[in-house]
Amino acid sequence: MKPFALWKYAVLAIAVVVGILYALPNLFGDDPAVQISHSDGDPISARTQERVVEWLEDAGINVQAARATDGQQIVRLPSNEAQLQAAEILRPRLDRDHVVALSREPRTPQWLLDIGARPMNLGLDLRGGVHFLLEVDIPTALERASERYLTDLPAFLRTENIRYTGRTLDDGSVSLEFADIERRDRARDVLADEFPELRFEASDNPPSLTAALSEEEQARIADFAVRQNLTTLRNRVNQLGVAEPLVQRQGEDRIVVQLPGVQDTTRVKDLLGATATLEYRAVDEDGDAQRAARTGSVPFGSELFYSRDGRPVLLKREVIASGDQLVDAQATIDQESGTPAVSVTLDGTGAKRMFEFTQNNVGRPMAVLYRETEVTTTYNAKGEPIREMNEIEEVISVATIRGVFGKRFQTTGLTSNEARDLALLLRAGALAAPIVIVEERTVGPSLGADNIQQGQMAALAGLIAVLIFMAIYYKVFGLISNVALLLNLTLIIAAMSMIQATLTMPGIAGIVLTLGMAVDANVLIYERIREEIKQGIAPLPAIDAGYDRALLTIADSQITTLIAAVVLFALGSGPVKGFAVTLSIGIATSMFTAIIGTRAIVHMIYGRRARMAHLPI
Repeated sequence: MKPFALWKYAVLAIAVVVGILYALPNLFGDDPAVQISHSDGDPISARTQERVVEWLEDAGINVQAARATDGQQIVRLPSNEAQLQAAEILRPRLDRDHVVALSREPRTPQWLLDIGARPMNLGLDLRGGVHFLLEVDIPTALERASERYLTDLPAFLRTENIRYTGRTLDDGSVSLEFADIERRDRARDVLADEFPELRFEASDNPPSLTAALSEEEQARIADFAVRQNLTTLRNRVNQLGVAEPLVQRQGEDRIVVQLPGVQDTTRVKDLLGATATLEYRAVDEDGDAQRAARTGSVPFGSELFYSRDGRPVLLKREVIASGDQLVDAQATIDQESGTPAVSVTLDGTGAKRMFEFTQNNVGRPMAVLYRETEVTTTYNAKGEPIREMNEIEEVISVATIRGVFGKRFQTTGLTSNEARDLALLLRAGALAAPIVIVEERTVGPSLGADNIQQGQMAALAGLIAVLIFMAIYYKVFGLISNVALLLNLTLIIAAMSMIQATLTMPGIAGIVLTLGMAVDANVLIYERIREEIKQGIAPLPAIDAGYDRALLTIADSQITTLIAAVVLFALGSGPVKGFAVTLSIGIATSMFTAIIGTRAIVHMIYGRRARMAHLPI
């Protein structure tokens, strides 16, 4: 036989060791746990961690372990019932700045965690969880856009010194009335140049001009509303600490949210259903905010709000720019001072208004107002949830305008955490349009356990059937392929654990399919060896010829399947992608174990034999 390179033995040995190490965490299972985090990203204080454990122990709940990681506190509990009870105890005792979420914590030994070995994530169909189908209220988004033009169009006409006699908003269209046709025509000309996204229609009796959103602009607003809501929901879901959540667009105006492992649907509904708006406003420097807060007498044209530290602030009613005009916001560092800052980007309309405002107000303060409708849930004596709607209006930032800006600008004077949080609020803190839960499904842990058990039985039955067939039909060589098959399964699990892929039922189907495909390469090799022996070639040269001549056929069949898997991954979504990932990994590992793994074993068994009269195949 041809000599087998030493480096191939080394590669095989490394693959075996790494595969076993990174597949091991999947054998240990997980524990129900409660995750406590701070809503602003700050670490949980040591005192709070101690009090959490004390509260649970006083309630008779056995805390298996409690640790702090990445600024969060993880409390392991003995059962799902204890997990739910612990959450009910902690939520009313912790303030609104803390987030209490239910999670599952793996029981992987620390020495495996230290080398980065973690178990695979389980999908919704295996782990259980919740599935929501949300619909974005596009008509409301269009109505809000039309309301802005009710203010923007008259304001622009005033800058052009064109008088109008009245304005109304009816069914999404803004109507402006004029004293004569000449003024109406002048208004139409300047407005058409300034607002190309609108359609204008003129009427003579009385002289009026009607402005409505063009079809292209309506489509843009609808698409933007869905995309911004998608970003907002992803950031809100991150507060739950869910592993591998799925938040993706479905169709023109719907969003799918799948949260594996989440058992508290009430908390999820509260988080997803909260709506918010964001506004830039000028600060009323002439009014006395303290007096207005004390007496309730607010100057005309202003409104009274409070900052997060409770300080009253008077803001002008006119909105300079709002959250739906926001394109991007990122936490950054100010180049001049080296201090944390937030870089904001507005769309064309918002940028123009911001430029005009800052051009006339350098040195004056501007505020960022955050409005949110927060849904809080309490429980009555029967354990039934009671939802309350709370209107939150907070001034989250007041900054002095240092220069003229429009599309892009920075807000400074913040700490690092404040800059990060402000960027999050600006970028995804506000929903561009309300959302409605049109479908809700809960997949219980028992169903997930049944799916796992049935999937394991299917995989085990297929594996045993293949092992028995190969051992009987190909004898010693069949046993060699069985060893390679077990190694292949180990490498698949290890690879999915290393890349933290999510295993779903279609993924299990991909593994079962891969088990059958894995021996296909060995069958091609062994049948080729048999043909060589039938042609009178000696056993050892026949082995070499079988591996060499079957290689091209194996590569051809596996690569064509891999191409199909890549197409499935590129064009599919959700479970289809999971199947494609598992199939792709299985193809790669099966080629490795069939071509290198089995040949290495064959060489170790037969490589040193000078002559052989019979080959057990």
